[in-house]
Amino acid sequence: MMFDSKNLLFGTGKYLLGFTAILFITAICLAFSVNYNDDFANSRREVLMRRIGHELLLQNGDKVSRVMPVKKIAENEYQIDFENKLTFQADSLVKTTQRILAKDPLVSEYVVNVLNPANASIAYSFAISNTKKDDIIACIGRKQPTANYTINIKFKPKGLQIEKNRYLLGSLPFLAFIGFIFFQSAKPKKTLTAAAQDANLISLGNVLFDAKNRKLTLNETTIDLTATETRVLLIFAMAPNEIIERSRLQKEIWEDEGVIVGRSLDMFISKLRKKLEIAPNINIVVIRSKGYKLEINA
Repeated sequence: MMFDSKNLLFGTGKYLLGFTAILFITAICLAFSVNYNDDFANSRREVLMRRIGHELLLQNGDKVSRVMPVKKIAENEYQIDFENKLTFQADSLVKTTQRILAKDPLVSEYVVNVLNPANASIAYSFAISNTKKDDIIACIGRKQPTANYTINIKFKPKGLQIEKNRYLLGSLPFLAFIGFIFFQSAKPKKTLTAAAQDANLISLGNVLFDAKNRKLTLNETTIDLTATETRVLLIFAMAPNEIIERSRLQKEIWEDEGVIVGRSLDMFISKLRKKLEIAPNINIVVIRSKGYKLEINA
């Protein structure tokens, strides 16, 4: 009887240890999820901000002046500035903002304030909620006078985090199953190298492409890349030695940012090709009437 009790206690202890370990792993995952900064989602949101500014300029008949760099002035707040003065129709601003921000699946509620820095006033504002009946929109149809406006868009706090926690909670049964398999298995696990664990590092021949930190590394030589150069090279890196159509690059890199300039693409390709000169076996070649190809020779 004592033997059975010991076995029961020992078996229960093993399962208790396994369950405790699973809870511990889950707690760590939750902590990282709460503090993890979703760089991709934030970068995509900044592109959408820029698109709003671009369309407002087009509504003013302005195809020349610039939308200034989008500023993240708080954790969930962005600021759009313009090079020149402009005017806007209230209903057009509301519809444009709603249409563009609808492309962000993590956006549901936000407040838009149009500021006039000349007199430190709020020229116009509106609020969008989860349900249309809770939207706060006024002064539709009124055209605002021309001024140096600044647009502030503030999103509901922790909007990104709520979505992350949903995914995490949905994955808990899977984590529990993996934990059970892990504790039942006595097979040694091979240790991965640091480079293999980092999904942001891509090998292009003998060059290491760090997309997250925007760097190219060959031996002791490191080349810094701009954000646009990084996005262009990432498209090439996903399909080495394959033709990437010019229209695709223009669409994914420039049109989504609200800038459509034919020579911009050639300029960035030229700059990127120059930076790749550190590796003679890597080159971006022009495919006449089609696009470009990242050639990597062994």
